[in-house]
Amino acid sequence: MVSCVQQSQSNVVTTYLCTYVLATMATGRPLARALAICAGIATLLCCSPQARGVNYTFARDATGAPAVSYYDYIIVGGGTAGCPLAATLSQRFRVLLLERGGSPYDDQRVENMTHFISTLADTSAGSPAQRFVSEDGVINSRPRVLGGGSCINAGFYTRASDDYVLDVGWDLAATQDAYRWVEDVVAFHPELGPWQAALQRGLVEAGVAPDNGFTFDHIDGTKVGGSIFDDEGRRHTAADLLRYARPEGVDVMLRARVAKILFNVGGGRRPVAHGVVFHDSDGRMHKAYLNAGRRNEIILSAGAMGSPQLLMLSGIGPADHLRSFNITLVLNQPAVGQGMADNPMNAIFVPSPSQVEVSLIQVVGITQLGSYIEGASGSNWANPRHRASGGGQHRPPRNFGMFSPQTGQLATVPPKQRTPEAIARAADAMSRLDDAAFRGGFILEKVMGPASTGHLELRNLNPDDNPAVTFNYFSHPEDLRRCVDGLTLIERVIRSKSFQRFTCPDYSIEVLLNLTAEFPVNMLPRHDNDSRSLEQFCKDTVMTIWHYHGGCQVGRVVDAEYRVLGVDALRVIDGSTLNASPGTNPQATVMMLGRYMGVKIQNERLLARRLKKRKV
Repeated sequence: MVSCVQQSQSNVVTTYLCTYVLATMATGRPLARALAICAGIATLLCCSPQARGVNYTFARDATGAPAVSYYDYIIVGGGTAGCPLAATLSQRFRVLLLERGGSPYDDQRVENMTHFISTLADTSAGSPAQRFVSEDGVINSRPRVLGGGSCINAGFYTRASDDYVLDVGWDLAATQDAYRWVEDVVAFHPELGPWQAALQRGLVEAGVAPDNGFTFDHIDGTKVGGSIFDDEGRRHTAADLLRYARPEGVDVMLRARVAKILFNVGGGRRPVAHGVVFHDSDGRMHKAYLNAGRRNEIILSAGAMGSPQLLMLSGIGPADHLRSFNITLVLNQPAVGQGMADNPMNAIFVPSPSQVEVSLIQVVGITQLGSYIEGASGSNWANPRHRASGGGQHRPPRNFGMFSPQTGQLATVPPKQRTPEAIARAADAMSRLDDAAFRGGFILEKVMGPASTGHLELRNLNPDDNPAVTFNYFSHPEDLRRCVDGLTLIERVIRSKSFQRFTCPDYSIEVLLNLTAEFPVNMLPRHDNDSRSLEQFCKDTVMTIWHYHGGCQVGRVVDAEYRVLGVDALRVIDGSTLNASPGTNPQATVMMLGRYMGVKIQNERLLARRLKKRKV
C-alpha cells in the first residue's frame, strides 16, 4: 500500500503539468486546438487479445462500387443504428449501406482496449474517431468506422426505461424483442473487481437503493449493467449485427462519403428522394438510385452530427442559412439542426492508497435527483511499470495511458512542442514518478435529459468536415441543479464505509475538487472558487460523455415513423431524432431502434402487399 502523502507529492507534478496546459489554453493560442482530451474520464486502459476478424463477403471498399447502382433501400451511415437496420431490411429487400469510415475488424484501435485512449486522441484522417470541439469549448468525438459509436465508446450496455419507450410511442413488446435480438450478439455480463464492487456498495449506502444486481433494465437504484466487452476484454460492436444480414440482400460500401441526397422536384408536388451521390477514397463520384417502387426509401443513419448536416447539404434546412452557402433549397425546414443536446458530465478524481483494478463503466446509480452516477478505475491508469529483465534487456517503455506524452490525452507536452526529443524527455520525467501518481478512479455524474439545448450549423460544403455545434451546457437551471445534487451524492459515496479502502482519509472533498479542477478537460477558463461552489465546478469542469443527440427530432423534422416531414421516400433513423437521451447510456437503445424500425418497415410492406392482393 502506498501512503496518501506519497501520492500527494506525486500528484503535485501531474497537477503542475496540467495547470501549465490549462494556462496555455486560456490564451487561445492555436495549439489548444490539438489537445487530445475528449476521452477524459471513461478512458481507462485494459488489456485484451486482438479480436478475430470477420469476413463479410458483402462489404468492400467503395472504390469497387459501380458508377451507377439501384437498390430498394439506401442507408447512409453504417453506425449504431444503420448496421442493425441494414441487416434487418436485407432479409426481404436489396439494401445499400454506405459508411464513410473503414472496417473495425482486425483494427486494434477498435478491438483492443489498450488503444481506447489513443484512438480518441488520434486526429489522423484514418482514425475511427473524428474529433470536434463544440462552440461551448468542450472537446468531443464522432465515429468514423463501420459500427459507429459502439467502436469507440466505453462499452456500457443498458436499456431505456419502459416509461421512456412508452413516452416515445414505441411498442413495448416489440422493443423488448429488438433489444434481445441485439443482446444475443453484443451484450455481456461483466465481473466486478474490488473498486467497482466498492462503488456499488457505496452507492447503496449513500441512498441509491435498492441494489438491483445485474440487469440490462433501467430500474431506480443501483445496478450492474451490461457491457459490449466479452470476458476476454474483446469489443463487440453494431457491425457484428450484420451477421444477421442476408448476404445477397446487402452491399456495404466502406469509405463512401455521401455528398448529398437527390430529389425529384417540380410540378407543384412534394419533393421525392430518389438517390444519393457519394465519393470513394480516390475521389471518384458514384450515384445510387432507388428502384422503382412507391415504398422504396433512402434512410439517413449518419448520427446526430451527420444526419442534420447531410439534410442541409441536400437542400433541407433553414432557408437563409442554406442560401448563405448557395445551396439550392428543396424545403425550408427551420427545425433541422435545432434541439442539439449533450448530457453534461462532471466527475471527481479519487486517488487511492490501494491497488485499483482496471475498469470501465460497469455500475450505475439511477437516482431520483435527475442524474446518474457511474465510475471508472485503473491500476495506474495505464500498463504497469516495465522493469529491466534479468538478462539486462529492457521491455518496451511504460505506457501512461491518458497521461501519456505520446498520445497527449491530457497534453503534458503542448502540441507545438511535441518533437520526438520533447516527448522522450517528458516520458523519462514521468517514468520517475511514483506509481501512486496514476492510481485511483473517477466517480462521475451525468445529467439526465438534458433540458439545455443548442443548434447545429454548416461551416462549409464538405460533408467530411465537422459542422459547428453549440450545446449550451447548463443554460437551463434544472441541469445545473441536477449536477450539483449528483456531485453532492458522489461526496457521500466517497465518505461511505463501503468505499473507504479506496480513499485517502487526509483528502477532504475540497482537496479532491481542486485536484480534479486542475485537469484540462475542456477549453474553458477556471475560477478560484471551484472547490467552494459546486455550481461553478459544474460549469468549469463540464465534459462530454458522448451522448449528444438531436438535430432531426421527432415532431419537428420527422414524424412518429421517422419520415422526414414535407418530403417523400426519406427517413432519419438514428440518435439525431431523440428528444432526450434514453436511460443512462444510449447505445443499446439506438441499436434496438435500428432493428425495431427495420422490422416495422418490413411488416408495413407485407401488410400493404396482402391488402393489395385482397383488392385484386
